[in-house]
Amino acid sequence: MPVFRLSEHILFPHPELAEDNGLLAVGGDLGTERLIAAYRSGIFPWYAKGDPILWWFTSPRLVLFPPELKISRRLARYQRNSKFTVTFDRAFAQVIGNCADTRSVSRRDTWISEEMQQAYLRLHELGYAHSVECWQGGSLAGGLYGIALDRVFFGESMFSRLSNASKIAFIHLVAHLRERGFRLIDCQMTTQHLVRFGAREISGRHFSELLQAYIHTTKPDGSWKNDTKNKD
Repeated sequence: MPVFRLSEHILFPHPELAEDNGLLAVGGDLGTERLIAAYRSGIFPWYAKGDPILWWFTSPRLVLFPPELKISRRLARYQRNSKFTVTFDRAFAQVIGNCADTRSVSRRDTWISEEMQQAYLRLHELGYAHSVECWQGGSLAGGLYGIALDRVFFGESMFSRLSNASKIAFIHLVAHLRERGFRLIDCQMTTQHLVRFGAREISGRHFSELLQAYIHTTKPDGSWKNDTKNKD
């Protein structure tokens, strides 16, 4: 199938037209309107520094239904005995910066470029993008960030400076989303780390159907900063 080149108009091809590897379109920009339109359809940007913006819709898709979260006995015991403090939307810039740094260590270039960071910071300021921070002794030990649209959370990246910190952040995220009535977490790529948490693969078509069922508005839900702070 051809890879579509985007124009200045905020319009994406149908996700089912993506190539087998998930690549759907090239070009466009990282403006807020385009990013929200993309996520609403399950499309996300992912590209290396120096490359044009690439847009993806992967199938099968790894998702987690919040009630299906699994926590191993070992991790549950660790969580009970840890000294972590978990917050929401308190240090978004630090979280995305650490995620970018983590990717840079494992690869020659991070896909979370400065351009990408600025785009998601704008989404955060508008109330679309959120972070979960895991602290120990006043230092940021781990965290994650993603996009919230109606009842779907699109996970983007996570990092850990201390063992299990991102896992603790993820556990608190899922609990927080359940309290807020979220129905689905998009995990994008399949990893055994997330499978062990209960995530599972579904077809791209089923994923699109769930997005249509769970996203009825693209109005931002605002800051989570004042939500209850959790301590372990």
